[in-house]
Amino acid sequence: MLCVSLSGLSNQQTTKMVTAGIVASSIALPRGRTDCGKGKRNYMSAATTRNAAVKKMRLNISPMASCAKLESPNSSRADFYKKVLESARDKFTREISFQSKDKDISLAKVLLYIAAEDEAYLAFNREMDARSIHNERKDTSSLPDAQGWDSVESMPIAGRNISGWLAELDTIAKEVKAELVPREIGCDLVEVLNAVNKVIFEYRGFKRLPVLVDSKCSYLHSALSSGGASAILLSVIYIEVCRRLNLTIMGSRVGEDFLIWPQTGNPEELFKVISGHSLFGVVNGKCVDDPRSRASDVNSNSLLGLDVATNRDIIGIALANLIRLYWKRASRTNYGLMLTSPLRCVHNSDEKLNKKSGSNMPLLRPQELRLAVMATERLLILQPHNWALRRDYGMMLYYNREYEAAVQELSICMAFAPEEEAEVLEPFVEKLHLMRLETSWKSLGQKGRLTVP
Repeated sequence: MLCVSLSGLSNQQTTKMVTAGIVASSIALPRGRTDCGKGKRNYMSAATTRNAAVKKMRLNISPMASCAKLESPNSSRADFYKKVLESARDKFTREISFQSKDKDISLAKVLLYIAAEDEAYLAFNREMDARSIHNERKDTSSLPDAQGWDSVESMPIAGRNISGWLAELDTIAKEVKAELVPREIGCDLVEVLNAVNKVIFEYRGFKRLPVLVDSKCSYLHSALSSGGASAILLSVIYIEVCRRLNLTIMGSRVGEDFLIWPQTGNPEELFKVISGHSLFGVVNGKCVDDPRSRASDVNSNSLLGLDVATNRDIIGIALANLIRLYWKRASRTNYGLMLTSPLRCVHNSDEKLNKKSGSNMPLLRPQELRLAVMATERLLILQPHNWALRRDYGMMLYYNREYEAAVQELSICMAFAPEEEAEVLEPFVEKLHLMRLETSWKSLGQKGRLTVP
């Protein structure tokens, strides 16, 4: 599988809070690392219990973490969007469950669940903003009630519900069948591919767009609506249309490109140049003719040696694109900021680290950051043991000032990470844990800095 790397208390209560924090820190951060072998054994012994935690979190990662503080009584529309968020995540998890066979996973349906969850989150925020403005103006008029949608499948996404967008793929397949009728061709592979290419690229006008240009090219419904799509989504549309024609399409990640081709015992016919273009080139675009791209090295001999991507791999690539897109947007005002930037100064003085990690932390766009977090949570369901991805997730939670959750995720990451990576993370997690305690201390109305002897 492809792995992608790419936040007035009594003395007794205070004592319990601090004691619990110190105990948690000692569990998450094993000490005595002068003996590297012993340190690694400590991490792996902790990994046994953390594996259970990972399994539990795969089912319990909630898209509502950022919405909990925004709850409003008598808010039926907002309540509906919250239910859609949870339902879309649940259906996504069920669809890509490892108990399901990979070939039975519907790429289109999974990607539409992703779009529905993100759209519900944005709609929830818009609804809460509208209610805040309504309350500030002390308007006595009532806000519109929910629209009568009772499930994630019935909620419209850009004018259509999930069934409507799936029907759009059915329509494209029917157009291909209509294109084949006058040709009087049975099951000739080349003719079928020519018909698919004519409908998708000429009649429908689909075109590839850079993934980080616009979020619209990163969601399946937007790609179907506008005709502009990232390479991976255009490949998904091609795969889904051909599946409806009983034609199996293979795919593989080659460098920065994703290439697709039909399952065939005669790959030479895909590379035969007719009128200046080969079938393989028409399907995959300009990258196959670009000498700077590794895709240009693929030929009929090397094609059969490529690692074929599974449906889960394809979903993972689409999610990784969303993570990159939203992280870039979230950090736009902090040029060059990387998720792992705070880890660079873990060996500097405490004062310098606290300064960078505390009040001077870079300000990121919260909505885009939360969308990046949500995409990472979904990718972690697919790749629960990908330590680099979990590190990135923990760092996003740190940037979002969710220190407790960040400590938990980074501690789990240390159990799976290579020895040298765990050593980089350990001092940062220790500092982060103290920041969490200090934040909790101040939020409870306590003055001064929290010190632990």
